[in-house]
Amino acid sequence: MYIPEKFIIAVDGYSSCVKSTLAKGLAKELGFIYIDTGAMYRAVTLFALDNDVFGADDQINENLLRSMIDDIKIEFKINAEQRDTILNGEIVSGKIRSPQVSNRVSLISKLKFVRKRLVALQREMGDAGRVILDGRDIGTVVFPKADLKIFMTASIEVRTNRRWKEMKLKYPNVTFDEVKENLTERDRMDTTRKESPLKRAEDAKLIDNSELDRKQQLQVAIDLVEKTTEI
Repeated sequence: MYIPEKFIIAVDGYSSCVKSTLAKGLAKELGFIYIDTGAMYRAVTLFALDNDVFGADDQINENLLRSMIDDIKIEFKINAEQRDTILNGEIVSGKIRSPQVSNRVSLISKLKFVRKRLVALQREMGDAGRVILDGRDIGTVVFPKADLKIFMTASIEVRTNRRWKEMKLKYPNVTFDEVKENLTERDRMDTTRKESPLKRAEDAKLIDNSELDRKQQLQVAIDLVEKTTEI
């Protein structure tokens, strides 16, 4: 399969559609650079929590966060088979997956100045050549001219079960209903926010993985790349 030296794949979709799993697998299969944009918004949320940006009832001190936004440095580092998320020099891969971050990341990601900062970082990373990014607005805002756009979805029950199993390993007391409520609220916030709402780009290829395992969905994506790069 021939792939140009500069080729951008955008993977968007709802939370817990295993976008990152697909993107990582596809990057490994094709030798692409993987950029985890969701981890970037989670890192900013963790930064906000650590710096008292959230007040009562999770009200955000936007002026405070805005004054510090340019001081936030996010990097990714590959360590053996693991990709670490580094926030201002600290590895935060585990911390950004906590319920405290999960319950607030949509509040942070809807802020225009936060999105502007991270989109600039993502575009800078995307200039590397053959890259794949996953998130919620990659194909519509960050890279609207991406060579291949994939939009992923799955039923809410399937998505909830996936996230619940994942979270129980670290937070045994979390319930299925709590996770479902969190995902439903995130869907609502992501699709209705004013800044870069989650939506499928008109030219995005749909993958519904409700009944696909990881190997099957990876093959579907590989087939899409092959079709896109046909000469």
